[in-house]
Order: sequence, then structure tokens, then C-alpha cells
Amino acid sequence: LTPGVEVSTGPLGQGISNAVGMAMAEKHLAAHFNRGDLSIVDHFTYVICGDGCLQEGISSEACSLAGHLGLGKLIVCYDDNLITIDGDTALTFTEDVNMRYEAYNWHVQTVDDVNDLPQLQNALRNAQLETSRPSLIKIRTVIGFGSPNQGTEKVHGAPLGAADLAAVKTHYGFDPQQSFVVPEEVRKFYRKKKLEGDIWEGQWNNLFRKYQKEHPLLAEEFIRRQNRELPADWKSLLPQYPLTEAKAVATRNRSEEVLNSLAGPLTELMGGSADLTGSNLTSLKCSGDFQKDTPHGRYVRFGVREHAMSAICNGMFAHGLIRPFCATFLQFLGYAMGAVRVSALSRFGIIYIMTHDSIGLGEDGPTHQPVEMLESLRAIPNLVLLRPCDGREVSGAYQVALQRVTGPTVISLSRQATPSQAESGSSTEKVALGAYVLREFGLENSNQQGGSLSHPTIILLATGTEVQLAVGVAEQLYSRNSSVWVRVVSMPSCELFDSQPLDYQRSVLLNGSPIMSIEASGVTGWRKYAHAPFGLQSCFGVSAPSDVVYKHFGFSVPNLLERAGEVIAFYRPGGVETAHPVAPSLVDYPRFAAVNPLH
Repeated sequence: LTPGVEVSTGPLGQGISNAVGMAMAEKHLAAHFNRGDLSIVDHFTYVICGDGCLQEGISSEACSLAGHLGLGKLIVCYDDNLITIDGDTALTFTEDVNMRYEAYNWHVQTVDDVNDLPQLQNALRNAQLETSRPSLIKIRTVIGFGSPNQGTEKVHGAPLGAADLAAVKTHYGFDPQQSFVVPEEVRKFYRKKKLEGDIWEGQWNNLFRKYQKEHPLLAEEFIRRQNRELPADWKSLLPQYPLTEAKAVATRNRSEEVLNSLAGPLTELMGGSADLTGSNLTSLKCSGDFQKDTPHGRYVRFGVREHAMSAICNGMFAHGLIRPFCATFLQFLGYAMGAVRVSALSRFGIIYIMTHDSIGLGEDGPTHQPVEMLESLRAIPNLVLLRPCDGREVSGAYQVALQRVTGPTVISLSRQATPSQAESGSSTEKVALGAYVLREFGLENSNQQGGSLSHPTIILLATGTEVQLAVGVAEQLYSRNSSVWVRVVSMPSCELFDSQPLDYQRSVLLNGSPIMSIEASGVTGWRKYAHAPFGLQSCFGVSAPSDVVYKHFGFSVPNLLERAGEVIAFYRPGGVETAHPVAPSLVDYPRFAAVNPLH
């Protein structure tokens, strides 16, 4: 059983891409914190990678960016053993790796034999001296050296077996009958290294004590960020949106406002967009770009490299003192899903800012319109997806994201404008509940108010830009028949709602009421919360203006009003005055105890 996964474990290509993020973090933090001869951030980032790592497309993305940024303290040792699981690399991998990396603007060396230790040490020293470019050292090795099957795929992914293992031990001068034995000379060597490490740690601690005296505010910031703590008054930075707003605004624009309100004081926020800054609206007004010659900048131009962008952010978070964010269109997060999954598995608090989050993005069409992505993200363990309906909920989404340091948060944002729901009761604080009662129409008809209804005639459950439609449908239902009771629930996060106590879930999704969900995406997954999910049924979007696309798929108040009427008729054959429960609870069901996660 594995209690956790660190950055060297996982799909090929992830580790070398994480290392690019670590080297970026080191370069930025050194520019931000170091003063004079007090270099409290000063280290190399080393990588050992293989043929498979360099074949994965993500490594090309990440290493291309590393060369552009001139990450001179990144050193990659490439284990060139000429073998992959299928066999000799001649089957699939015959490119000139050195020329490829030279084209990336890397410093490249070759060591012909890993057993030539002086040549290897000299190559490492040369790499350390090359400070303007990252370094690749191509090192020829023999896989399974000492085994009868050395140099073949047979020693790549399968155990050696007793006979081969004995042969290897004999080759190296070990007793083949002994296992898990550490020779005394090895123990002495590592004890010496431990003492050296203790001395280096003491030297750094002394350096930092001097730094604290000369730069107390920076030292305080360093410690706060190292402990992943937020300033005591950080929530006061969040915009407070008024009760009435005349103009409809896209939630991506609200995200821009919230992000920039936070980014000035929260110096740990560092990130950027995959070549979509003007669309994602993620540029930081308080900071310039992080580039080769401006490492103090906090805005990263990732380029069209979504997969590497996510993995680089994983590396930055793993390094520490950085709170990374990254952005693209929601649909294009599909390019990055391998690294997003690692974010969740590794418990990295990455903030994913995803815009153009539905068919509402319009003319770009079905290639850009996500219909499956929301449910794909909701299915990932330890990931929280938030789809806010207005500025207040956007503030709440960032509040949740910043407080989640043990897992990634995806904030799903609209391209199209949407009206504020503040008058209906939208709330920054209630976003953390996952779902909450936004507004009630006809509450006077409930028995708790002296009426005859024991539960709402219908509950309309919506996310993001579709919350406005739910409110519009509820208003129409009540205006047509004032004896109904209609509840509107905003559900920015399914995962956060699922984590609430059962009594709270019951209080929101009342037993007996038919529930209709509304989301401009696929309906998969919504039957967990709604008797009648309304969305896209097994189809892609279409290319047209946003309002035309919405109307085509039935996302309009008149159509949804009809559909809600059908739901009411199905579950209330006796009419709206029926007082007893008619729709089965979707909250109460047998719940099996989950196996406790090791991490």
C-alpha cells in the first residue's frame, strides 16, 4: 500500500515537466527574496529521466519552455539505455536527442559510459557552470547491468527472478544468499553524507537568522508562504459586489477582478495562461511577466502547452512557497488531464481557471464547447469543481480554492454575460457549502408559513450561467399559479455539497419534492441530484451565436417552463396542492463506508 505519490512517480514525462516548474520556482523566489550576499534561495534542480520520458509529448512542451526561459539551474541526466518495454529504441525512437535539445536552447553534453565516473562528474560540473541555459547530459547506460539479460527489454518491467538476481549479486561481489544487506562501508559513506548535510543545514539556518535580522518583513513572508498560510485579513481583499447591478457581466470578467484584488498582497500567487490571456483574463496588473531576464515577474506565458502547463504548476507547488494558477478554455483542459489527475493524486493545491465553460461560448462551435468536461472533472477524486453564477459566487470560488491546499480546484467560468443573482440571495460564503437555497417563490404556501404544502412543488437546481434561467422559470411558475412553492438552488460545487452533513443536504433537497437540474452541458451524473436532469443528451454543441445555441438546445425560460410543468405533472398527478411526498428522496440511500485513503 502506497501512502502517497511524490513527483518522481507517475506517468512518463510528468517528472521532467514537474522539474521545469521547480526550476522556475527557484529562479523566481531567488529574485524575490535574495538580498545581496544573503541568498536564502539558491539550488539546482536535478532530473534523472529515460527514453520514455523524452518520447512523451509533455516533455517536449515543458523542455521547450525551459529553454526559452533560460533555466540554467535545471540539470537533466538522460539515462540513454536504448531500451523501452517493447524492445530496442530502434523500433520507435531514432531521433537525435542532442540536436533536439540544442534546438530548444539547452546546453547538451554526452557521457559515453556511465561507469566513467570522472567523465560523469566533469559533465555535471560543466552543467553547473552553464547558468544561462538548462543542461541535458546524455549518459549511455546498460539496463540490467550484470544480469544474463542485460541490455534487453526482459529486465525493463519484470522481476529478475532468483537465478538472475543471484547472478547480479555475484557480479557485484555480494553474497547471493543474502538479501537486503547494506555493507558497512556503504553505511559509513552515507553517515558521512548525513553529517555533511547537517552542516549545510546549519549553515543555511545561520544565514536565515541573519536574513531575519536584516529583512524581517521578507523573512516573515518567507515563513508564512513556506507554511502555506494566508495573511490574517486576506478575505477582506475579496470584492464585495452590491445587491443591485444593472449590467450583466461574464463570470470570467468577475474572475479577473477577484484574481487581481488578491494577487497584489498574496505574493505567492504565480501563474498564467496557455496563450489565451486575453480570453481567460488572467494577467496580473501588479506584476510583469516571468521571463529569462525578468525572473521577479509572476505572470507566466505558458504558450500553447496545456499539458506541460499543468505539470509545471504541480512542480511549482511541490517546490513550495508558490501558489500556482493556470488557465485555458475548459474544453482544452482535456489536453492536460494526465497532469490534472496527478495534481489530485499528489494533493497539490493548484488553481485551474477555466473559461468558455459551456455551449454558451457560441461561434467557436462544438470543438470548443465542453459537453463532457464538467462530469469528467467531477469524477476525479480529491478535485473540487466550482461553477459560480455571478460575482459573489466567483469571490466564494476563489475563497474555497485558496483555502484548499491539499487538492486542486477548478473554477469554471463563462464567456457570455450573466446577470447578478445578488437580489435573489447569491452568497460568497455559502459557496463553501456546495449548494444552497438561493430563493423561494411561494414560501407562504408552505405549512411552516401557515400554508398547505409540506414541501416545494418543484426544486430547480442549477449551476453557473443557468442559475438565471432557473430563477426566471420559478418566477413564471409562481406568477401563473400563486399557490405553488418553488425553490431555486444554486449548486456551484457537487463535491462540496457531498461533503456536507446529511441533515444539511436534506434541508436543501427536501424529501418529496421533484427536482429538475439545469446545466448547459451533458446530463451524465445529474441523476444523483435530480429526478429530471435538463441538459445535452448524448450530443455535441453547434456553431452559432450564444443565444441561438441556447435556444436550439432548449435553454430558454419558455421551454424550461414547459419542461418544469411536465416534471410537476409527472410527480404530482393530484395537482400542485398535493401535500404528501410524491418524489423519492435522492439524498437518503444506503451509504457504504469508504476505505480510508492512505494519503
